Amino acid sequence: MDRLIYTAMSGAKSALDRQAVVANNLANTSTVGFRADVSVYRSIPVDGAGLATRASVLESSPSTDFSNGALIDTGHALDVAITGAGFIAVEGNDGNEAYTRAGSFEIDAEGTLVTKSGQKVLGDGGPIAIPPNTSVSIARDGTVSGVPTQPPITGVVQLGRIKLVNPDEASLKKGADGLFRLKDGSTADADEKVALTSGAVEGSNVNPAAAMIDMIAMARAFEMQMKLMSNGEDNDKSATRLLAAS
Repeated sequence: MDRLIYTAMSGAKSALDRQAVVANNLANTSTVGFRADVSVYRSIPVDGAGLATRASVLESSPSTDFSNGALIDTGHALDVAITGAGFIAVEGNDGNEAYTRAGSFEIDAEGTLVTKSGQKVLGDGGPIAIPPNTSVSIARDGTVSGVPTQPPITGVVQLGRIKLVNPDEASLKKGADGLFRLKDGSTADADEKVALTSGAVEGSNVNPAAAMIDMIAMARAFEMQMKLMSNGEDNDKSATRLLAAS
């Protein structure tokens, strides 16, 4: 009976874990630039004498779905979407360089170009400062330009260039803050081939219908494992009564 209990227990735990991942994906269907998390599970035999028939479930190589989301036109000058592969370099909350696909920017109280989450957008020389009373535009190559909106009105001034990178996706890991970093802790080099589309953002790549179906499937899988544990308990009680009667 204990073989059934251990198998069902690990199966139920894995179903709950995957349901949490899918729920997080579903909650981010409207998050700009979000990349869905992927969980894969495999059966692991339990080693030991007399344990050959036992198996547990283990999460195998949790990863990220790097497929592109839909392009959403906003008409906002500070919104950009990456065309194809690539990432935008930002300063994470830990002060280190990180990468995102969320190109919805704004200017904070200190006059720094930041993401909607408050991370500073990095340029060739660090965060990009925007002078007050300046109309800003972002070019395809990431160049940030500004024109004064109050006298003295001068020509177009280059304020910086957004650092765009395109590291190997296999070398990236996703943090709890939703930002990507290189697994070895280093920083990626700028890639001039990465291009931006101004006045648009990239939507989440989560498929809401598929996520809902997966949620239902995980709920049913958990229910099935719990029924197996209940059947195991009933079998144990029946065996105990038979032994007591004999």
